[in-house]
Amino acid sequence: MKIAVTGATGIVGHAIAGHLSQRGHAVTALGRRRAALPGVAFTQYDMTKASPDLEGFDALVHAAFSHVPGQYRGGEGDDPEGFLRINLEGTLRLFANARDCGVGRMLFLSSRAVYDGYPVGTVLVDGMPARPESLYGRVKAEVEDALASMAGPGLAVASLRATGVYGVAAPGQQDKWADIFAAVERGDVLAPRVGTEVHGDDLAAAANLLLQVEAATLGPVTFNISDILLDRRDLLATYSKVTGRAVSLPTRADDGLVSVMTCNRLRALGWLPRGMDGVRDAIINGVTRTH
Repeated sequence: MKIAVTGATGIVGHAIAGHLSQRGHAVTALGRRRAALPGVAFTQYDMTKASPDLEGFDALVHAAFSHVPGQYRGGEGDDPEGFLRINLEGTLRLFANARDCGVGRMLFLSSRAVYDGYPVGTVLVDGMPARPESLYGRVKAEVEDALASMAGPGLAVASLRATGVYGVAAPGQQDKWADIFAAVERGDVLAPRVGTEVHGDDLAAAANLLLQVEAATLGPVTFNISDILLDRRDLLATYSKVTGRAVSLPTRADDGLVSVMTCNRLRALGWLPRGMDGVRDAIINGVTRTH
């Protein structure tokens, strides 16, 4: 397939573009600067401006999102109007252009932030109505709805409601847990924390799957994507085991305060994430890259 991917210099977009290219797809990264990905073509694109010509492309994966560095919820900073102009209006303009150019399949990287309005501890099942609380979550939900409304003969669409993503960082970016590991190396005792995670390459594999399944399979429109409930204590215990370094482990967090996502729609299609093996491998790769 000939696939355009936005956000390829970011954590998730980089993983998706690389994964698709490695599996034989002809991938073009759309963005303000070229991604460091061998074999991936590049087209200059700024979400504040006109969308690029996508004639001849089979699919579009939209993973780009403009936000304050390091923040998603609250990523609008002190400029909510600019946030909306880029991330909502720019995305809808891109999708409309892709549709008009005859792109047959579009995937949108959404977020579990669309569920933030549900009570803590709710089991988040595929297809639950969005209840965002942040501007970030509201934009994701509005784009999901707009994209779903575009579906029809010749155009299949889907949104991936993603949890936190970990894995090897894109070039020039810090590994997700680098600050945590640096803190325990200093002897700091960290506060308990638990959250849901998915490996970036498992998310990319889900995108690849959704690009190739029968169009009718995408009828549900939204797909949850999450893998493990990761306690910081288990993360640091794995780090200690991998590196052979003694670290102070925090107490275990209350996992009843986390809303876990089920991913039955993806699993029914054959998607199988790597579980805690992914955490161990990510730590090994991160240590290898920094030493």
